[in-house]
Amino acid sequence: MQYTKYIYIILISLFFISCSQKDISFEKVSFSKIDGFFDDDLELAFEVFKKDCEKSQINPKFTNVCISSETYDDAKKFFTENFEAFTIVDRNKSKQGLITGYYEPLLKGSFEKTLKYKYPVYGLPEDLVISDDSKLKDYRNIGRVENNRLTPYYTREEIESNKIKTLKPILYVDNKIELFFLQIQGSGRVELEDKTLVNLAWAGQNGRAYRSIGKYLVENEIFTLEEIDGIKIKEYLNQNKTKVDEILNTNESYIFFRISSNIATGALNTVLTPKRNIAVDRRYIELGTPVFIKTTNPITKEPINKLVVAADVGGAIKGEIRADFYWGFGEEAKLNSHKMKEYGEIIVLEPKK
Repeated sequence: MQYTKYIYIILISLFFISCSQKDISFEKVSFSKIDGFFDDDLELAFEVFKKDCEKSQINPKFTNVCISSETYDDAKKFFTENFEAFTIVDRNKSKQGLITGYYEPLLKGSFEKTLKYKYPVYGLPEDLVISDDSKLKDYRNIGRVENNRLTPYYTREEIESNKIKTLKPILYVDNKIELFFLQIQGSGRVELEDKTLVNLAWAGQNGRAYRSIGKYLVENEIFTLEEIDGIKIKEYLNQNKTKVDEILNTNESYIFFRISSNIATGALNTVLTPKRNIAVDRRYIELGTPVFIKTTNPITKEPINKLVVAADVGGAIKGEIRADFYWGFGEEAKLNSHKMKEYGEIIVLEPKK
């Protein structure tokens, strides 16, 4: 289904995006000049790259190099012979950007609604319309049809009113705040009463722009930019239950889920590998791209110098030097993710032409 007015707007947006990309540069760097590159576990990075090739090889940019990867036994040789490295430099001539973290959360839930499990996890609605124009790719138009016109889909507040009949819960959880953070992470697990684990994967989004509730709390002087993190946000929400809806609803974006046989998967549709996959802004970095990331562990303050693969995206991950580091599953991953707001460099590996 095509809607000329909306497609025109999106194409204009694409024009301005392409113009903005001219303001950034990619500075070529030799592998020998990348601190920590040869000290990293390149064999593990190589295995992750080949795993992600299952999907990324569809992109002509990666087809040949993915095929070539099956002929190599030496990871160092593979990367240095098949790629060139480029440091991303932003429009302000800086090589530093924000690196945050994410994880796979665990919630408690049930397939039946009860007094305890009363917060619905919604599947993809039947009335959600996504433009099928392949030329638009990532800049898809999302909404619903009303009176033969495409209109924006319901906001978070409208969805959580429980008055929209087209919304079908796939299960229920016991914590509204944790459900919100599940949507921020994009996938997770739900433990049932019998200890069975149900995997939830990202199924879609309502098309509304993401807005950080952390930014909202800073703007309203609840926290300073320096002190705020995921843990402090959760503590504040749990201590101010009457303000929860008001704060959460400032982010109109809403994520829908599906039950999956796999643990956490990213936008590339491959299973995410802890500490070896990242989420990026794919206007600047294509999914499947090997990326050497130089940042800092938020807890130990030790350097993180790792070759990872871009395999996911996120509503908050916007900008040329911007990444979300996937920590995995469990309490340590949760703590690191909530605390991480470090700065670092991003060096992309581009297939040789």
